[in-house]
Order: sequence, then structure tokens, then C-alpha cells
Amino acid sequence: MTDPAAPAAPAAPAALPENLSLNLPDALRDRAAALDADDPLAPYRARFAPSDGLIAYLDGNSLGRPLAATRERLASFVDGPWAARLIRSWDEGWMDAPTELGDTLGRVVLGAAAGQTVVADSTTVLLYKLARAAVDARPGRRVIVADTENFPTDRFVLQGIAAERGLELRWITPDAEAGVTPEEVAAAVGQDTALVLLSHVAYKSGYVADLPAITRIVHDAGALVLWDLCHSAGSVPLDLDADGVDIAVGCTYKYLNGGPGSPAFAYLAAGLQGEVRQPVQGWMGAAEPFAMSAAYEPATGIRQLISGTPPVIGMLPMRDMLALIEEAGMAAVRAKSLALTGFAMEIADEHLAGVHVASPRDPERRGSHIMLDHPDFRRVVAEAWERGVVPDFRPPQGLRVGLSPLSTSFTEVANGLWLIRDLLNNQLR
Repeated sequence: MTDPAAPAAPAAPAALPENLSLNLPDALRDRAAALDADDPLAPYRARFAPSDGLIAYLDGNSLGRPLAATRERLASFVDGPWAARLIRSWDEGWMDAPTELGDTLGRVVLGAAAGQTVVADSTTVLLYKLARAAVDARPGRRVIVADTENFPTDRFVLQGIAAERGLELRWITPDAEAGVTPEEVAAAVGQDTALVLLSHVAYKSGYVADLPAITRIVHDAGALVLWDLCHSAGSVPLDLDADGVDIAVGCTYKYLNGGPGSPAFAYLAAGLQGEVRQPVQGWMGAAEPFAMSAAYEPATGIRQLISGTPPVIGMLPMRDMLALIEEAGMAAVRAKSLALTGFAMEIADEHLAGVHVASPRDPERRGSHIMLDHPDFRRVVAEAWERGVVPDFRPPQGLRVGLSPLSTSFTEVANGLWLIRDLLNNQLR
């Protein structure tokens, strides 16, 4: 396994597919090369498994690339704790994996002290469990506040809970490119509000919400706030404890590179753990799982959020990425993220005629992806995938450029967006 203390030199890029000839102008090629030469995180790119024929991966905010170290970790798991120790491994680490890995995740990327983060379930399941628990913890309050621009899962889960509990959903309709503001939240909450659910980074525009200010506003109204961290965990620094966050949920397959279907995580502030009780009462969240009791008694602390058997194998890949992020430092990751998205915006402004940048220009309000709008992007994205450039399409006409800082080069961004330009201009058809 590669020594994490000594990044190797960047690997050679994959050869261009035969049907692609990039014709970047010299000025753009030289600028990208200079940015790569000055990038202190450039050596980390060699830690990721190669993808043959890939020119530019611009979808790291949907699925992070695998680390080469994960290949060895998975193989050694099969031969080691699984084959050699079998069921004994539950007593030798597997049972504590959700909270042990949760503590690591909390320390490295969430700004959370130990005992407040757990890895389990999927994002949808954890959103349901925590949102249901939150509204039940505020009896007599009949309103849930959310926004119309949030990811479908968040909206769908809340619609189901509102119907199930006889609650009212109060919708904020923000500027799609600006995101939910503290002023909009202040106008929506009141003494009838039980819960506010928002995304820290908007999944379309990449807008970064003012988490500390909004959290204070929600608390002043006596409600709880649940933050969706799917597009910020691992790319935007967080300080959940210092900012007084109540509850948070996020996935691990984006900037935490846990792989397809890797388990989600939940944060529940220590001060709420005796007050908030999640509704899916499974045996692994019981105080004594192997007592096989007749009645459910929840475990104390963060373990009460667990319901079923922990996804031990699914937790393995993110261990490598968390180690990499901790080594690089979240401040450096954030700096590279802003440099990448800023560079992508420059290219869009200068070279993508007719394309609208539908993301914040202010770097403080921008996550690690940007949204570009053009009526022909559905076709362009499909054709780009066939040529080794992989962005993301979001209806009705958005091309999302997701840039994972530790695995993405500036040259990769330039090559990918230049091919997008050629496809828009019908030069490669």
C-alpha cells in the first residue's frame, strides 16, 4: 500500500480516444499547465485508480473516483477479518465500526467532537429517521419549513412525514442561482415551526447557504434545523459543533469517495441525544442487542440512531479517503476547490458562447461544482460521455461540472470544457 506520508508523482494521463483531437488554444493550455505546476495538491492525483480512456471526469460531486489503496483494502478484508476471523470479527471491531468511523468523519470533515456522528443506512433513510424524530421532539408545532430547490429526496421525505403526522409543509422558493437566504428563513419560521430542512450546498447551483446565521434564526424561533451535507462533506469546511447545528445527514459516495451505494452518515448534537428519538427501532440500536429483549430500549448516545446490521464492507473505501483528506487538510482542499471552479467559470465566460453560468460568482458562496445552462446540453452531455468527458446533466438544460479537488487537475478541466465547446459548436459531429 502506498505510504500516505509520501505522495507519488502524478500518473501519466490516459491516451486520448482515437475519435478525439483536442485543439485547445496555446494560452489556455499553458494557463492550465501553470496552475497544475503550482498546485500543492497535484501529487495526490496519483493515489486514485486510473480510468482508461478518460479525458476529464467532471462529475466528482455525484460519484468520487476510487483510490488505488482501496483495491488492496477490499482484498485484504476478504482474506483477513472476513475469512480468517469470520463471525468473531463482530467482537473485534465490526460492532463498533459505525461509531468509530463516525468519530473519524466528524473530526476530519464535520467539525464534530466524538460521540455525535454515526455511519449507517442511506441518505434517504437517515433523513426520514432524523426528520421524523425532530418533529416529534417539538410537539404542538405543526409546520416543517423547506425549499422548493432542494434535492428530490429531501422534499419527498418531508412530504411523506407531513402526510403521516398531519403537519403543514411551508415552502421557501429561493432564487435558483442564489439559494436560500437567512432573510427568507426568518420570514418563514415562527412559533408554529417544528423543523427546518435545508441543504448546505445546493445540488444544482452549488450555492453555499449561510449555515451559522440560518441555524441561529431557526433556534430563535424554537425549532430544530436539519442540514443536508451531501454536497459539502469533504469539499467545504464545516464546524457543526461551533455553529450549534442540531442534526445533519450526508452521503459518502461524493467527495468522501465511498463508492456506489456507500452508507450515509448522521450527526446528532450531544445535547439533543436524550431528547430526540428516532422511529425505526431495530435491534442494533437497542441498549443490549444480544439480550433479545421483548421490548425495545434505545441505546444511549449516538448509537441509538442505528437500526439494522451495520454495512461493514460499505464503510471500507471511505476510510482511505478520510485519511487522504486529513493528510491534505480541509483548508487546502477548499482552496483547490475554489481555484478549480473559478477556472471553470473563466473558461465558460471566455469560450462557451451562449452558455449561462448559473452558479454564484462569490467564492464564499460557491461549493465544489458549478452549473452551466444551455438548451442543447442534453445532447452535448450524452455525446461527451461517448468521447471520454463525463459531466452531469440536470433538467431542464443544465450541465453540472463537479470538481473533486484531490483527484482533478486544471488541465483536465480545460480539456473537458473545450470538448464541450466543440460539441456545442457541432465541430465533432
